Amino acid sequence: MSIKKETEIQRVVRAISNAVAEQRLPPGTRLVEAELVTRLKANRNHVRSALKRLELERIVTIVPNKGASISQPSVEEAREVFTARSIVERGIIEILSEKCRQMDIAILKKQLNTELAAIQQNKREQIIKESGEFHLLLARLAGNSVLADMLQNLITRSSLIISLYQIEAGELCGCDDHKNIVQTLENSDINAAILYMKQHLADIESHLKLDFWENKKVDMENVFRESEP
Repeated sequence: MSIKKETEIQRVVRAISNAVAEQRLPPGTRLVEAELVTRLKANRNHVRSALKRLELERIVTIVPNKGASISQPSVEEAREVFTARSIVERGIIEILSEKCRQMDIAILKKQLNTELAAIQQNKREQIIKESGEFHLLLARLAGNSVLADMLQNLITRSSLIISLYQIEAGELCGCDDHKNIVQTLENSDINAAILYMKQHLADIESHLKLDFWENKKVDMENVFRESEP
């Protein structure tokens, strides 16, 4: 595969992934190839290849004769994604704690300020974007590109899960939690940093009310009662 073709496919993959991560493309959204070609100014073959890659990453679902759509994760998958995030992000914190420089702390604090500005302006998409960027920044500063790639995928899938299962509107990844993580890294307190990250992710998952969805029983006799003539 030529470098130019690979670059174009990656551009399409990033465009769709970012739209999902920032909740601009909700679960179940149909992805029409012709529309993507026009919107992204891309080659149809490149779009098709990008969709296949996103399918492998569980971000897109492709059904024969029906086409592609943004995936709709199950409750079981939601739990697995947050378990995976907890393991990956613990590893990132451990690696970063061993090599964290004052320069890294300054970069993280700058990101905290950017996130806080988005919160003050009440820009939901920007808040989601900057919150995800904080987690990815930790991975990049840790210097492990494999973990960074894994986390990028998990964050995108987390956004799908939040779109589907978050009952209470407005509950987003907390800037105060991020501040605590940075503070403990600055103090070289690795155990506290790990604990804050674990609790932070647990808090996000708790607001999804996965137990509600997992145990919800549907009474078909009453579901459509209000629609009866």
